[in-house]
Amino acid sequence: MPSDMHVHGNVNVSAMHAPRVCETRDGDGADGMDIAYGSPCNQYRTRSKFEAATPPNVRQELEAKLDVLRNAGNYREFIDIERQSGAFPRATRHEQVGIDHLTSDVTVWCNNDYLNMGQNEHVVEAMIGAIRNSGCGAGGTRNISGTTHYVTALEASLADLHDKEAALVFSSGYVANEAALSTLPQLLQNCHIVSDELNHASMIAGVRNARVPKYIWKHNDLRDLERILREIDDQHGSGSGGRVVNKLIAFESVYSMDGDIAPIADINALAEEYNAITFIDEVHAVGMYGHKGGGVAQRNGESDRVTLVSGTLGKAFGVFGGYVAGPAHMIDAIRSYAAGFIFTTALPPSVAAAADASINFLKRAQHLRDAQQRQVLKLKSRLHAVGLPVVRSNSHIIPLMVGDAKKCKIASDILLDKYKIYVQPINHPTVPKGTERFRLTPSPLHDDGMIEELVSALLEVWDALDLSREIPACYDDPNQGPFVSYVEPDLPVFTRYDEKLDTMPF
Repeated sequence: MPSDMHVHGNVNVSAMHAPRVCETRDGDGADGMDIAYGSPCNQYRTRSKFEAATPPNVRQELEAKLDVLRNAGNYREFIDIERQSGAFPRATRHEQVGIDHLTSDVTVWCNNDYLNMGQNEHVVEAMIGAIRNSGCGAGGTRNISGTTHYVTALEASLADLHDKEAALVFSSGYVANEAALSTLPQLLQNCHIVSDELNHASMIAGVRNARVPKYIWKHNDLRDLERILREIDDQHGSGSGGRVVNKLIAFESVYSMDGDIAPIADINALAEEYNAITFIDEVHAVGMYGHKGGGVAQRNGESDRVTLVSGTLGKAFGVFGGYVAGPAHMIDAIRSYAAGFIFTTALPPSVAAAADASINFLKRAQHLRDAQQRQVLKLKSRLHAVGLPVVRSNSHIIPLMVGDAKKCKIASDILLDKYKIYVQPINHPTVPKGTERFRLTPSPLHDDGMIEELVSALLEVWDALDLSREIPACYDDPNQGPFVSYVEPDLPVFTRYDEKLDTMPF
């Protein structure tokens, strides 16, 4: 019997599921024949392999929605990139042009592996060693054989990183935020969530799914935050009959699209005054700020005043996954009640081992944090010097404003095709319309020569497309304002508490 033929009873299963060859009336198939797909129940009448299960109106409606994105310049295309270990930030681009598969070397300027820990030799060896020792998968959820020793060690390292009692790892930073913010408030009586208006989509999802009263405060506006906290107390707490009222303030440390930093000390002060929990997302800060890499709260000497910290293992730590850290009773409550934790497979041992190695390496790697900020300052200064519309952010994230969705996409394509520079366009809905931009993220390994190549290419693209050199008038820069710390434009952003101990800018 041929190897591809399987017989079940008296039925030839392979023949039963094979496509039928049919005569075609218009002769569009090879030798006047064509393939019709389907099954015996519809007598193989399906003419397209991929259309049988989709009602025609569904296909038409969805294509129309996708056309809206294409016409607006907001349709997202994935660039096929192969990272080369040891060559960061260089990578190989793959293209399929007709029947030809083409490759070319490119320099990546939009990577969130901020410190190249994804290719760090200690991290790579930790992952390989765990695979050799324990295989590939976790084997199930944390409740069903998935709590490997590697995960236990990782959570201990994360708790130490943030000087907290406990930590809990998730399959991603998105899941960590959604699970924690949707679960914890439901466990507290009369709980109200106050969320910054520019919080990440994962935090918004968690706040919505909590199904408790929620309030949106103006971005980093301390007066608005205090107004809401006071009104909650007056309307739902002690001012309305002495009921216990719980409040949770959710915000980020570094906001990923503008690079601005929250006034953490002032938020903590309000939380203490109004008896509120604080939940800070340090996703774009862990590894890069603080004497151990614990984030901006650690850098600012505020870690002990923050209740819960969320972070990612997939950016500066260079691996994969997310986590929350905080008081043991809160972490235990999330562990015991969060569906996003309970009903999903645990992180593989290899991922946990690599993340643990990365965290412990970066606890001692102040030189990488300092090197990154030096290169960030050089790029900010060069872009400003040549008159390009750069936002002088308060962090390592550098927004370069374009202000037009279609031109932003075209500029990105030119940089990639002509100059072999990969910078992803950032368009609506990630940022408001009219504030489309490039988001540049220099690492310690983007050397001075690469910076000059980038600036030269950007100047030529700006001239070729006649792009504005002014920051769009509709852009409200959150790096400026009464609640934002002043950052000296000629000095690298500081990363340790002791660097600015005498003149703390927060």
